[in-house]
Amino acid sequence: MAASSGKSVLFVCLGNICRSPIAEAVFRKMATDAGVVDKWVIDSGATTDWNTGSSPDARGLGCLRTHGIETKHRARQVTKEDFMSFDYILCMDESNLSDLKKKANSVKNSKAMIELLGSYDPEKQLIIKDPYYGHEEDFENVYEQCVRCCKVFLENNS
Repeated sequence: MAASSGKSVLFVCLGNICRSPIAEAVFRKMATDAGVVDKWVIDSGATTDWNTGSSPDARGLGCLRTHGIETKHRARQVTKEDFMSFDYILCMDESNLSDLKKKANSVKNSKAMIELLGSYDPEKQLIIKDPYYGHEEDFENVYEQCVRCCKVFLENNS
């Protein structure tokens, strides 16, 4: 549940094992390094229930480790409560955005601002492509995009 005194962000992708757990881990590290992690509720989720309970993709975990970041996240599906408790729901592509907006319309007290995480990218790469069928360098690209976007998002919200 999101904290009432602070801010909250939920990162979302299709399965919650590649892009969104990377974004969550990157943002948590940035907020920790900036000394504001206690002011945030940070989580990630999926638009589907395909991977519920699973650890993030091993390639994603390896990429995060390379950059000195650990995560213990387990995949979960976005719930109706998420739309009522999170300030921001940041997703990775147009398909996620469409799915989330449909779900939000079925929630009476939805307060979440639903946006593409890529809308914060100073390099204007709007879509964070799913690296699942790709290689290590695709996970590195996701990581770099998440770093750029999360940096701007945190600056805009501190």
